[in-house]
Amino acid sequence: MSAGQFYNSYTHLNVKHYLQGSFMLVLFPEIKPHAEHRFKVDDIHTIYVEESGNPKGVPVLVVHGGPGAGCESYYRRFFDAERYRIILFDQRGAGRSTPLAELQNNTTQDLVSDMEFIRAELGIDKWMLFGGSWGSSLSLYYAQQHPERVLGMVLRGIFLCRKQDFDWFYSEGGASRVFPEHWQEFLSVIPESERDNLMQAYYRRLTSDNELEQIQAAKAWSTWEGRCATLHPNQKVVEHFGHPHVAISLARIECHYFLNKAFMADNQLLDQAPALNGIPGIVVHGRYDMVCPLDNAVSLCDRWEDAELQIIRDAGHSASEAAIIDGLVRACEKMSSRFGPDFL
Repeated sequence: MSAGQFYNSYTHLNVKHYLQGSFMLVLFPEIKPHAEHRFKVDDIHTIYVEESGNPKGVPVLVVHGGPGAGCESYYRRFFDAERYRIILFDQRGAGRSTPLAELQNNTTQDLVSDMEFIRAELGIDKWMLFGGSWGSSLSLYYAQQHPERVLGMVLRGIFLCRKQDFDWFYSEGGASRVFPEHWQEFLSVIPESERDNLMQAYYRRLTSDNELEQIQAAKAWSTWEGRCATLHPNQKVVEHFGHPHVAISLARIECHYFLNKAFMADNQLLDQAPALNGIPGIVVHGRYDMVCPLDNAVSLCDRWEDAELQIIRDAGHSASEAAIIDGLVRACEKMSSRFGPDFL
């Protein structure tokens, strides 16, 4: 395909090559939750939910990544606390939800059920979804199942959960070619005789009765992701991913989901994208995202007619990168202006 053919094939997309001007927006000031909840959603799982911001503002549900990563306090700060009712929740087995890293009764469908439980418990008719990476996948899946409940979506680092997306990050020939030294560390946990199926080999160790073997595998799995998540090396991000509490839930739950194809049909998020039409969306994606390459976002926005794609020039995958923060804060400001005075 020639350069001209490539350009012409995408001229129908609402694409903005997002170039920062003389200043970039930063996170809003720190805020604390004014309400915290622990909802028992079945015989095993209790999920953590918190609320901050304006109780009469635009309700927005923050859908964290991983799966298994849990929410961080700075997620509240993407939103104007006077305009938004900010709801964070830790998905099953993650963050402050219990039991930590539990795999039983932990599927995409369970998480969607939990989101509907939260919405009903908090008395919300419709809400906005804000999610990145796996959080974008789960937000898209929820919106396809419950489009009547979604005001709009701000999504980052689109992850479509296709075979090619799993292969890109967990087999030879994708991110491993960009980060070969980190890939070798990821491989080092697994004997050569088992490297024909790395995900299965990791799963055996992550579900082992040997706690030392579990945490060793978890830290290697999670650190691999942390090292690839930013355009420029960021030791704070790597240390966060390598923290035992984060690593064990992230690695176990991610591997569980990815071995099961995210509990979705093949290509489901793209095939069901027409269900999103009528839902406004802003998609923020770093041009140099090595965890979820840009083609994920382009493919989605090619089928979601109400989505605006913002390609962030100087960024990778992480929500903590300055250019991604700028793009997300601007997107949330723009989205809040759509909803009028009904929430104030």
